[in-house]
Amino acid sequence: MLEVPAPMSGSILELLVSVGTEVSAGQELIVLESMKMEIPVESPVAGTVSEILISVEDAVEEGETILRIEES
Repeated sequence: MLEVPAPMSGSILELLVSVGTEVSAGQELIVLESMKMEIPVESPVAGTVSEILISVEDAVEEGETILRIEES
């Protein structure tokens, strides 16, 4: 299982996947807002989203795990 970290501190603007969603490497998973910029968080691997640890509007710190992917 791979943990996907927040690339920088900010707040969660949009969730683009849910638990059970099959994703490909490079697919956008979450949109993070930081310093009034929208930062897409992409999947580093192909697999299935197994756990989402954040919700929209949550504040996150750089490096904090935001979701987990079961690699295929």
